[in-house]
Amino acid sequence: MASTSYDMIVIGAGPGGYVAAIRAAQLGLKACVVEREHLGGICLNWGCIPTKALLRSSEVFHLMERAKDFGLSADKIGYDLDAVVNRSRGVAKQMEGGVKHLLKKNKVDVVMGAASLPAKGKVAVKTDKGTEELTAKHIVVATGARARELPGLEADGDLVWTYRHALKPVRMPKKLLVIGSGAIGIEFASFYNTLGADTTVVEVMDQVLPVEDKDIAAFAKKQFVKQGMKIMEKAMVKQLDRAKGKVTAHIETGGKIEKMEFDTVISAVGIVGNVEGLGLEELGVKIDRTHVVTDEYCRTGVEGLYAIGDIAGAPWLAHKASHEGVMVAELAAGGHPHPVKPSSIAGCTYCQPQVASVGLTEAKAKEQGYKIKVGTFPFIGNGKAVALGEAEGMVKTIFDEKTGELLGAHMVGAEVTELIQGYVVGRQLETTEEDLMNTVFPHPTLSEMMHESVLAAYGRAIHI
Repeated sequence: MASTSYDMIVIGAGPGGYVAAIRAAQLGLKACVVEREHLGGICLNWGCIPTKALLRSSEVFHLMERAKDFGLSADKIGYDLDAVVNRSRGVAKQMEGGVKHLLKKNKVDVVMGAASLPAKGKVAVKTDKGTEELTAKHIVVATGARARELPGLEADGDLVWTYRHALKPVRMPKKLLVIGSGAIGIEFASFYNTLGADTTVVEVMDQVLPVEDKDIAAFAKKQFVKQGMKIMEKAMVKQLDRAKGKVTAHIETGGKIEKMEFDTVISAVGIVGNVEGLGLEELGVKIDRTHVVTDEYCRTGVEGLYAIGDIAGAPWLAHKASHEGVMVAELAAGGHPHPVKPSSIAGCTYCQPQVASVGLTEAKAKEQGYKIKVGTFPFIGNGKAVALGEAEGMVKTIFDEKTGELLGAHMVGAEVTELIQGYVVGRQLETTEEDLMNTVFPHPTLSEMMHESVLAAYGRAIHI
């Protein structure tokens, strides 16, 4: 490698890191990215992208099973799990190649190896050839996170899986237990359940999809149960007894312990920041529960050192990491970017039905003292949804009664992960209910339900 001195070094080439490096290069900074495993990070190789590829296969399979509903016939419907997984891996590989190309095109140096920070402004990288010393005025830590493992529930790759094992399954589960019903847990539950696994989901909180609005979570739960899933809320897996080919789970619910037998367990109980071995604390960086403490500009308090993405705390979303990457690159280049507002970042879950939201839930809005107006609109009242054969779903919007500010939007149903962006743009532009009411939504589209939901909040909905 030609150079050892840079304007910016980024540790980690996930959706935060590689984006930060590219933006820095676009702004004329000499940039380098250090990655120990895969360009594109977890998101691209073991997270967002390959899971969406799997879920697309299960979605098409589900549609094939419903062929009759559309006046079609499909005989001998089946699937080849290996082929489904291989397609998913192929998609991830293609994306990784794309990131490699983008870094090269933007003249970002890539060093493969494990990084640490021996001193301020210095990065040591353990590579195949030994240790390389690099220096930079600006260093960005974008090392991401990994699956949290609870004592006694650790993954073994055979009976108990993390998301990684679930993406490259050694077999098709027959009786599956999913621990945790956040986005990762519920997406895998949805995938395997659709392909025929007898699926049970255990959630410690009082609702599935615990960060979502309770009306949306309740609607989603009803659909999951209709699809054959068993959902256990306010429940906790206390221990797993592993035997040959089976696991007995001790599940506590309502003070009682129930023993249930499974052949596969997927643990999806949150994440832990990759903060170890970097030398962060020695430099004076504050770490709180495995996450680096930063200000709103992702600065760590140590001059020239930033932390972005999952390692810098919630929301743990790829698009938040990317946006922070752009922000710190612009700061490093002397710009004045806006800080990233967590409340304006949408969350998307690609289960069946899909779930998407931005801003405050109804409960949170009330908790914060807002007097609110709430509107809901069902998919059944929308022509496009009925024509698609996707009449199960709803859109919910929450406004500040006093100012008309859009406080939150919550959806469940077909393609809502694409629809949510309309409300995200609205919040960014500080929209009011009046702006949204005066917007003409094209017909026939699912997006019309967004309009109707706004109208419903003010008693003006047309189609319910």
